[in-house]
Amino acid sequence: MKKQLKKFTYITLIITTCMSSCKKQDQFLATKPDQALSVPNTLADLRSLEENEAIFNLNEPALGEISSDDFYVLTSYWNNLSTLERNSYIWAKQIYNAGANVSDWSNAYSKVYNANVVLDALPNISYNNSQQDLYNQIKGTALFLRSYAFYDLVQTFAKPYDVITSTSDLGIPLRLSSDLNVKSTRATVKQCYDQILADLKTALPLLPPKITSQTQPSQVSAIALLARIYLATGDYISALKYADACLTQFNTLSDYNTLTTPTTTSINNTFVSEDIYHSTLNNYSILAVRRNVVVDSLLYASYDNNDLRKTKFFAILDGLLQFPRFVGSYDFNGNKYSGLATDEIYLIRAECYARSGNTTAAMSDLNTLLATRWKTGTYVPASAANADDALYRILLERRKELLYRGIRWTDLRRLNKEKRFAISLSRTVDGVSYTLPPNDPRYVLPIPDNEIQLSGIPQNER
Repeated sequence: MKKQLKKFTYITLIITTCMSSCKKQDQFLATKPDQALSVPNTLADLRSLEENEAIFNLNEPALGEISSDDFYVLTSYWNNLSTLERNSYIWAKQIYNAGANVSDWSNAYSKVYNANVVLDALPNISYNNSQQDLYNQIKGTALFLRSYAFYDLVQTFAKPYDVITSTSDLGIPLRLSSDLNVKSTRATVKQCYDQILADLKTALPLLPPKITSQTQPSQVSAIALLARIYLATGDYISALKYADACLTQFNTLSDYNTLTTPTTTSINNTFVSEDIYHSTLNNYSILAVRRNVVVDSLLYASYDNNDLRKTKFFAILDGLLQFPRFVGSYDFNGNKYSGLATDEIYLIRAECYARSGNTTAAMSDLNTLLATRWKTGTYVPASAANADDALYRILLERRKELLYRGIRWTDLRRLNKEKRFAISLSRTVDGVSYTLPPNDPRYVLPIPDNEIQLSGIPQNER
């Protein structure tokens, strides 16, 4: 065990560049150079590792977001982008420079590795009866964090879940140990989701019941993540069950009329009240430099003038209405928020109600959400002619509400399996047009070349 923990110390030093978190909200992402030099041999050590926001709350995979239709890039900015960003944006078959580190892969597996360090160390650490709750929380947190990382990896580097082909479709390597000598192999998509769900369901009763910190998981965040995952797999009965359970415990929505302190890159200068679990996307320049990255003007025009999202999500620079920029992140540092929040859970429950034929409940959830987004006294509750009408309305509002959250790529992948919702994506860069048809193999990002060379696992078709 000591040998393994020494290995942890060295690898964590490399992977995290010795970064650790600070509990103070205004110092989120702060660093402390000597964190990775200590060997975790107590519950406090393991808890400290799990509270490292630089490892666990940052840098979620964002290549899917770059590849989605949330924005387009001005040609004048095109040549300033990295090869990786340019190729991901136009859905090229080859997107990496040979041998390049791909942070969407390496950062996610860093989260998996560090969660595994905790899980491997726990059985060998002594504790007394008064520390049982802490032990449970540490174990539940590690399982939640591993599950979340595996889910993010599957959305990026494996095919979307299909009930018919999931037992043969290739997923990702399921690293369940911190032993770096274990050879990587690709599990099936079904095995990946089975592991993700098993981790979360084991974690659920071990976690604190209520949210005590937005950067640490709770039972509420585990239930919310279960709702998100089941929606991605098309299991709308289970997604409804967990969305309802989440909103039973925590249904707070932020009233946009009260958000009086936005920044130039975010909707608020602190955690919003509906934030269940706070995390952010990998900070690629294409996502960070707002002046050169533009939201579709037709999408912008779809927001009513009384809809506060129109002014809180977007900035109009130089008076150019045709070039709206997104500034509505839930992350007060201006990174693109990708965490779990109540608005998403309301939309999950509303969609599942509509799919089950419960039009009244579906529209009730949608109206509850939208009433907090419009100027006080201006929102008139919407109605739907039938469940299908409700579903179309809910999916439109999902598109408008969850912009730049890293969710659109998964939505495109799952909705493309339904003919009525399938769309082709298209972009034009410097006079050249690019297209991504529904269900194209390029909806799965390639595994990094160096991982293929190291482990010999098969590459994704592109």
